[in-house]
Amino acid sequence: MSECCSFSCCDSSHPKKHRCPANGHEYSEVSTRTINHHIKKSWAWQQTGHRYFFCDDPACEVVYFGDDGSTILKSQLRTQIGLKEMSGDGLLCYCFGVTKQDFRSNPATRDFVVSQTKAGQCSCDTSNPSGHCCLKDFPKLAYD
Repeated sequence: MSECCSFSCCDSSHPKKHRCPANGHEYSEVSTRTINHHIKKSWAWQQTGHRYFFCDDPACEVVYFGDDGSTILKSQLRTQIGLKEMSGDGLLCYCFGVTKQDFRSNPATRDFVVSQTKAGQCSCDTSNPSGHCCLKDFPKLAYD
């Protein structure tokens, strides 16, 4: 299994957290490599913080924020953030293009993602805007 999606990496307890300046909730750190993969015109982004974090709150327009209070909004990204989208076409798995509706219609899509992950075919560290494995997000959809 690829290191980015080992089940230990899917553990939701990340020690490096910071409060979103917009909603005040704590969120996990994300690499600038991940941000560069999703931001529009990454060559023009001026990194001002030392560390950055990913806000997954659907009600919050902020997606990434720095430890210096800087923010990157949904409108500044080229990627739609599935966790922030209410529609069924929001991506759940960025590596294989599985949408929320795909999973609702066919829960076996998760099995496919698991098998591909075990085969080392994922790239969650950059493809997923959170920088983490998507597998932990699948069960939540059963209760949406």
